[in-house]
Amino acid sequence: MSTVLVIGAGGVSSVCVHKMAMNKDIFPEIHLASRTKSKCDAIAKSVKERTGVDVATYEIDAEEVPAMVNLIRKVEPSLVVNLALPYQDLPIMDACLEAGVDYLDTANYEPKDEAKFEYHWQWAYHDRFKEAGLMALLGSGFDPGVTSVFTMWLKKHKLKTIRQLDILDCNGGDHGQAFATNFNPEINIREVTAPARHWENGEFVETPAMAKKVEFDFEAVGKKNMYMMYHEELESLAKFNPELERARFWMTFGDEYIKHLTVLQNVGMTRIDPVKYQGKEIIPLQFLAAVLPKPETLGETTKGNTNIGVIATGEALDGSGEKTFYINNICSHEAAYEETGNQAVSYTTGVPAMIGSAMMVQGTWEGDGVFNMEQMDPDPFMDMLNDHGLPWQVKELDGPVDF
Repeated sequence: MSTVLVIGAGGVSSVCVHKMAMNKDIFPEIHLASRTKSKCDAIAKSVKERTGVDVATYEIDAEEVPAMVNLIRKVEPSLVVNLALPYQDLPIMDACLEAGVDYLDTANYEPKDEAKFEYHWQWAYHDRFKEAGLMALLGSGFDPGVTSVFTMWLKKHKLKTIRQLDILDCNGGDHGQAFATNFNPEINIREVTAPARHWENGEFVETPAMAKKVEFDFEAVGKKNMYMMYHEELESLAKFNPELERARFWMTFGDEYIKHLTVLQNVGMTRIDPVKYQGKEIIPLQFLAAVLPKPETLGETTKGNTNIGVIATGEALDGSGEKTFYINNICSHEAAYEETGNQAVSYTTGVPAMIGSAMMVQGTWEGDGVFNMEQMDPDPFMDMLNDHGLPWQVKELDGPVDF
């Protein structure tokens, strides 16, 4: 039992807070803060209507460390759950260190002026958290997060070593919009337009964005084009699985999404450098994000399923030679909306954030310092996935992937 302070009020935060309220025995007191308090109030209202649980709300600029410290000291949580933008990870970690409280997030730090998702900025905090007797858990979403837990579960129960790893992220949902992103538009477009990188033979290999496309038949979705991208869990997976020969991340996109994104790139709307407009500096991508549909508003219209999983090939734990396993979750947009008022992309990140928080506040996962999901025992997390709306399945494939 513990008090938690959640930072951020988007779709992921909404799901996480709803799920925390549904587990009052673990989270008896929930506090929610964001730059826009009205968004917090809307989430709190929905939580109250759905669960009867009260959520306290606050206005906060998460980049203002003194203000964050004051709020943390006022609330006195045992855990700060950072579901804000990746730019805000470091100031929130600084505030946690100063206020003496544990930290959790779902995505690694990224500088505002460069689309570069890397863990080294946060790994550099390890000694400071260790010396303070505090724990910071990085990447407790789905990808990163569940995909890493899936991988380590396979390594604990099925494979002695992992030679090849492919992460497959498919959103088969249809939101009925001409163009919209299923999570924060600014972060989504920065990810998609950045150069692709994959791990191969001990180093990262960079290729042009969206240059490699493969068709894959996803259960409960059908055949979809998926594109090789860079995603931050490749960095931590390679670090904690040094035997990996190759690791890749794939995400599906429809032809309409690609067409619209190409036009937006060509006219400069995905730029992240400032431009002068009517005497003021604006960031084109931030302006675009402001006019696109908000992901948290897409739940009611989104139909279909997500299918996210990991295909791993390596030496079998039972000594029977090389084997390949596919472990994944299928999540319904309609079911996610019925339960929490949010679509499945938010749901698949918000539920793992709640589960990671539960692991920490209950003392199931412990440690002093900064940790990635790969360093934790996967079994209790996997059990909670089954119990809290993200059931998983695992099957053996005939052999390694041929793409």
